[in-house]
Amino acid sequence: MTNGTRRGILGVMTVAAGALATGRAVAVEDDGHAAGYDVAPASRFAATIPRKDGDPVVFTTSLDKGALKATSGGWARDVTTRNLPIATDIAGAHLFLNPGGVREMHWHTSDEWAYILAGHCQVTVVDPQGETEVANYGPGDLWYFPKGHSHAIQTIGGEPCHAILAFNDGLYGEHGTFGLSDWASRLDPAMMAQVFGMPKESIAGIPPGEVYIRQGAVMRHDGMQARATKVLSRARTHRYAMLANAPQTTSDGGSLAIASAEEYPMSAAMSGTLLRLQPGALHEPHWHPNANEWHYVSKGRTRVTLFAPDKRLSVAELSVGDCAYFPRGCGHTVQNIGREECEVVSVLDSGSYQETSLSDWVQRVPAHLLANNLGLPDEAFSKLARKTSVIVAAI
Repeated sequence: MTNGTRRGILGVMTVAAGALATGRAVAVEDDGHAAGYDVAPASRFAATIPRKDGDPVVFTTSLDKGALKATSGGWARDVTTRNLPIATDIAGAHLFLNPGGVREMHWHTSDEWAYILAGHCQVTVVDPQGETEVANYGPGDLWYFPKGHSHAIQTIGGEPCHAILAFNDGLYGEHGTFGLSDWASRLDPAMMAQVFGMPKESIAGIPPGEVYIRQGAVMRHDGMQARATKVLSRARTHRYAMLANAPQTTSDGGSLAIASAEEYPMSAAMSGTLLRLQPGALHEPHWHPNANEWHYVSKGRTRVTLFAPDKRLSVAELSVGDCAYFPRGCGHTVQNIGREECEVVSVLDSGSYQETSLSDWVQRVPAHLLANNLGLPDEAFSKLARKTSVIVAAI
C-alpha cells in the first residue's frame, strides 16, 4: 500500500467518523443508500441480474430401470430420496402382480396412494377402528391407505395387475413397511399359537421369512371370492374411479383430471392427477404453492422443465418408466415431444390441489406492470385473451 493510498483511506475514515459524531450522512460512490432516510438512486446499475453458473438440478430418474424386489407372486421397484436426492418428501414405486399374486397384509408409517395402470385386483383394508373394506379395482382406479391402515392386494383374473404407487415420505422403503409374514416369522411359535388359538403344529407351517408377494391360485372374475365385496360409503371408501369421472380441464391439447380430497375424501393428505397431452401440447408453466409433486410417464415422451431454487432452470426428456420431482413452489412445465398422445400420472403431498399458472397470473395484473417487467410496450398486453385451460395445444 502506498503512502498516498494510506492517506486516502485514513481521510475517508476520518470524515466518516466525524459525520457519525455530528449525525451527517456520508455519500458512498455507487451506493444508493447513505444512512437513515438519506437515500438516492444508484449511480451505476445492471440491466439484468447475471445468471448463476453451475450444474443443472437433477430432478428426474428412471423408476422402471431400478432394482427389482421379486418374489413368487410378482415384483416391485421404487425410487426414494436415496437415489433421487431432490425427492425429499415423496417416494414412488411400481407394483406388478402375477395372476394369482397376492401382496400380503402389511401397513406403513406413511400414507400410500396408487393408480392402476392395467389389470384388476381386489383390495382389502382394515382401519385402526376395525372397519374393513373389500373392493375390486380396475384400470384408472385409485387407492389410498392412510398410515397404519393394514391392507393387501390380490390380482383378479388371468391377466397381471400393475400400479404406480406413491408415499408421502421421501425415505419410504423397507424401513417403514411392516408385513404379516415377516413379523409372524420372528415371534416365538408358542406365542403365535396362543395369539391365534391354533395348534402348535399349524403354527410351524408359517414361512420362515417375509413372503412379500406370494403366488396363489387365480381368482376368477366371476368367482365367489371376487364377488364377496364390502364397499364403504363415498366418505369412507379407499377406492376412487378416476377415469369414470370427467377431467377438470380440457382443451384441444389434452386434459387434466384431478382427484383431491374434495373429489376423494379418503385421500386427505395427497392429491392425484392424470395428464394427457396431444403431440406438441403443453401443460403450461405453473407451480404448486402448497405441495411437492412426483410424476411418472406411463405413455409417450415428454420434455419437462424445472425452475429450481437458486434461480436455475433444468430441462430433461422423459420416456415411459421415467419419473420427475417438482419441489413445492418451483415452476415447471410438461410438453409432449412424441408423435402419439402421452400420459403422465402425478401425485402431490397435499389433499388440497392448488395450481398457479403463468398465463392466469399475467392476465390478472395491470398491463403497464407487465410492460415494465418484460420491457415491452403497454399495447402488447392490452388485449390478452382469457384462457380457460392450462393445457395449450400445439401451434
